Amino acid sequence: MSTDYWVVLGDSERDQWRYVPSQVIGPLDFGMSREDAVAAMVGQGFTAEQHNMGGWQSTGRTQWRVEFSKPQPQAWRSRPAVKCYFVEEVGLTCVLVDGRFGPQVTHEGIRLIGRIPSELLGEMESYADRHDVGLRSTGGGELIVDGFEIDLGAQRAGDAVVTWALFCNPGEIAYTSWDVAPAEVWHHW
Repeated sequence: MSTDYWVVLGDSERDQWRYVPSQVIGPLDFGMSREDAVAAMVGQGFTAEQHNMGGWQSTGRTQWRVEFSKPQPQAWRSRPAVKCYFVEEVGLTCVLVDGRFGPQVTHEGIRLIGRIPSELLGEMESYADRHDVGLRSTGGGELIVDGFEIDLGAQRAGDAVVTWALFCNPGEIAYTSWDVAPAEVWHHW
């Protein structure tokens, strides 16, 4: 049986992004327009596929999902590496990074993407101890350092799992990432 379907890119094969909570992730700024985000990602070698998701909650503002992929010769690698969510008149609110193909996102020296969950948790616990900050539990039951402003999850990679992450800044439209992240985010991979 071919195991190519479950390939996880190594860090050297991934774009390297930095993350500043509620401000920037890689070439993307929270609040930027969909058009500016597409231009920034195309400039980094990604292709974009845009999806109108209809009205956002009771505001009637249109919500968009833009899926970004790196062109690959293997069809199985054409899955999105990054999914971005936009709300009309607000801009970019959430960035979802795939654990198998997405860029490596680093915050406070900790690599967040494509990791074995227990190893990442160990690094987060160590960071929290060294900096005397707390840990919080995400909706998926993962522990995250206070102030990191992310939600982590794990996706299957054959007989293993690797971490993916959701980065949100709700801006003016909500108080928590749960309000700005569409339900599809929690069942995305």
